[in-house]
Amino acid sequence: MKFYYLSAGFLFLFALTACNLKEEKKLPVLGNRETVEKTIDGKTVTDTIYQTIPSFSFINQDSAAITNKDFDGKIYVADFFFTTCPSICPVMHRNMLKVYDKFKDNPQVMIASHTIDYKHDTPAVLKEYATKLGVSGKQWQFLRGGRDSVYTLAEKHYLVAVNEDKSAPGGYIHQGWFVLIDKEKRLRGAYDGTQPDQVEQMISDMETLLKEYQHDKK
Repeated sequence: MKFYYLSAGFLFLFALTACNLKEEKKLPVLGNRETVEKTIDGKTVTDTIYQTIPSFSFINQDSAAITNKDFDGKIYVADFFFTTCPSICPVMHRNMLKVYDKFKDNPQVMIASHTIDYKHDTPAVLKEYATKLGVSGKQWQFLRGGRDSVYTLAEKHYLVAVNEDKSAPGGYIHQGWFVLIDKEKRLRGAYDGTQPDQVEQMISDMETLLKEYQHDKK
């Protein structure tokens, strides 16, 4: 199964992140934004409010509740999948393993894989899936939630299209995006998780983002 439906907005975001950003000191902030005016010390200044990932609460592969607060102070990569996916998911997560291995045990980095098969992918199923991948510990979270909460989070906030489709292999269709989120819960990159060169670019961008925070501390 290959699902190529892309929103016009995300095509634009992909075009931005597909470029070589190594020469940039900072990654762009993606997603919707709103310009607001504020009065500070009697002066009117313009500020930008960026789209952020909202509060959420899901159950992980260890049957533990995981919320957005578990990602506080960390950058992370999010994706959407299902364990019985017969096509792109195995490719995506083989590529995500490169990210896991690269940043393993780095306390500033996490991965959040959201299942879109809320019927089949119980915590026990997710645990077995994680074990087969060779994933342990808390750095890579496999998360399960209700249909509406997961699908809304995917489409409105991560800008990833997902849906049930009985005619599709496995019964679901979804995009293979890996979405990079910063410590402020803002979108900083979008990458095709089925393409090794895009995953390598994401790894490079993650290093850039981590350096950005190190620089801000100085």
